[in-house]
Amino acid sequence: MVSDIERENDYVLEVKNITKRFGGLVAVNEVSFGLKQHEILGLIGSNGAGKTTLFNMIAGTFPPSSGEIIFKGEKIQGLRSDKICRKGIGRTYQICQPFGNMTVRSNVMVGAFAHYPKRHNAAKKADEVLKKVELYHRADSMGSELTLPELKRMEVTRALATEPEVLLLDEVIAGLNPTEVDVFVDLIKKVKEREKITIIIEHVMRALMSMSDRIVVLNHGSKISEGLPSEVATDPHVIESYLGERGGSHA
Repeated sequence: MVSDIERENDYVLEVKNITKRFGGLVAVNEVSFGLKQHEILGLIGSNGAGKTTLFNMIAGTFPPSSGEIIFKGEKIQGLRSDKICRKGIGRTYQICQPFGNMTVRSNVMVGAFAHYPKRHNAAKKADEVLKKVELYHRADSMGSELTLPELKRMEVTRALATEPEVLLLDEVIAGLNPTEVDVFVDLIKKVKEREKITIIIEHVMRALMSMSDRIVVLNHGSKISEGLPSEVATDPHVIESYLGERGGSHA
């Protein structure tokens, strides 16, 4: 029989009873889950369910009102975002905001500076990651010249340049057409395998079902389901609150 301690040690990241209040509004309500090494965890929920708030707490954008966030055995809740980044948690942002007057290489170097303070070393790291995500051919282009799929790819590249062990991808697939989504799903799978990192991603349902090892479902700030994609898709609570009574997919 596996003990609670052994089970906890399986997690590279663990969220325990995390709550975030903004005045009288409870945005996230006592959410708990664990993230195992080298897996992709999908996080879904309708708009306002608390997904980005949860990401912001994990990444250090703001502290939780209560609860714990444990990364590799260390409590990190309340630490500054730059410290959390250097410890090994990288992220993208819901809205792509490139430095339009800088090259793609320089945009990615912003992430690389977290571990490579010297410019030539940061540039070398940026080029290395750009090649891995197949965006090196745009290294000398300006950030303002990129298409939406390229901007999304650059966001992932900049986060990878911080050398994360856990990568939070916040709506990185949103806004892409079905063909572009399929390309991005393949990219994320390749990144996971090459870098041996753990990924939390949200929230395009069709894509999540095809790439996630497990899925966590939030509704009005609370976790209502967790399990394999096939289990979550047939959970009556999920169907009622998120997918709709007919089980239609949610973009």
